[in-house]
Amino acid sequence: MKKVSLIIPCYNEEQALPIFAGELDKVRQELRQYDFEVLMVNDGSSDKTLETMKKISEEYDYFKYLSFSRNFGKEAAMYAGFCNADGDYVAVMDADMQDPPSLLPEMLGILEQGEYDSVATRRVTRKGEPPIRSWFARMFYKIINKISDADVVDGARDFRLMKAEMKDAIVSMCEYNRFSKGIFGWIGFRTKWLEYENVERVAGETKWNFWKLFKYALDGIINFSEAPMSIASGFGIFCTFVAFVMMLFFFIRKLVWGDPVAGWPSLVCIILFVSGLQFLCIGIMGKYIAKTYMETKSRPHYIISDTNKDDVNKIN
Repeated sequence: MKKVSLIIPCYNEEQALPIFAGELDKVRQELRQYDFEVLMVNDGSSDKTLETMKKISEEYDYFKYLSFSRNFGKEAAMYAGFCNADGDYVAVMDADMQDPPSLLPEMLGILEQGEYDSVATRRVTRKGEPPIRSWFARMFYKIINKISDADVVDGARDFRLMKAEMKDAIVSMCEYNRFSKGIFGWIGFRTKWLEYENVERVAGETKWNFWKLFKYALDGIINFSEAPMSIASGFGIFCTFVAFVMMLFFFIRKLVWGDPVAGWPSLVCIILFVSGLQFLCIGIMGKYIAKTYMETKSRPHYIISDTNKDDVNKIN
C-alpha cells in the first residue's frame, strides 16, 4: 500500500481546520487503497489553532501536528513538512479550502500512470481578488520568468502532489531564504498542470496583504535572479556616460562662446537624480548582502516545540 503525505501549513486557521479535516476525510474514504498521513504545521499561531489540531488528531488518527516555537513563516512550515514527510507521494495544501481536496483522486491517478513526477495546480481565474492585486501578480510572473531560470507559471498554487524523489530534491535545497514556487520550477522534473477555478476561503481571513505579497515577490526575484544587480550596474554606466558628455559639452561651450555655466537649479536636480540612483543601487546591493548574511549564519529554518509524530526532525 502506497503512502500519501499531506503537508498543511497553518497560521491562525482554527475556524478552517475542522472544515478541511472533514472534507479531506471524505476524500480519503474514496482512496482506501492508499495509506494517508496529514502533517498539520502550526506556524506560531496566536489563536487556538494548536488546540484545534490536537482535537482533530484525536478524532482522525492519521492527522499529526507539528507546532513551531514561534512564527517562522509559511516557507519554513512547508520545509518542515517536507523534512518530516515519508510518503511515496507528498503534497502541499492550504487549510482554507482554496486547495480543494476533491482534486486529490485525479492528481493521484495522473502520477500512477508514470508519465509525470508531479501534478501542480494553477488558477485560471482570480475571481474575488482586487484588480490591482491581480495586475501586479501577472506582472510579477512575467518579470521573474524573463530575468531568472525559475519556471514559475502564472496562477500557480503551492498545492501540488509529487513523488518522493522530487520531495527529496526540495529538501536537499536547504537555503535559508526560500521561495518554493521558484524551487519547484528550478529543480525540474516532469510536471502536469491541473487548472481549476478560483475558490474562496471557507473561514477566517487571508494572511497575505498587498505589502506582504510585494515583499514576497521581491524575495523571489532576488533569490533567483541577478538581474537587479545588472540593472544597478547599468544605471551606473549610463550616469557616468551622461556626466562625461555634459562635461565635454560645457567645456566646448566655454571655449567657443565663452558663456559661463549657468543654471544652478538644473544642477541641483541633476545632483539629486544621480544621488537617488546611487542610493537605489546601494539598496539593491544591500538586499543581496543581507540575503548572503542570513545564509552564512546557518540558523535553523524552524524549531518544533510540540508534536504527536514519532521520529521528527525538530530542528532543521
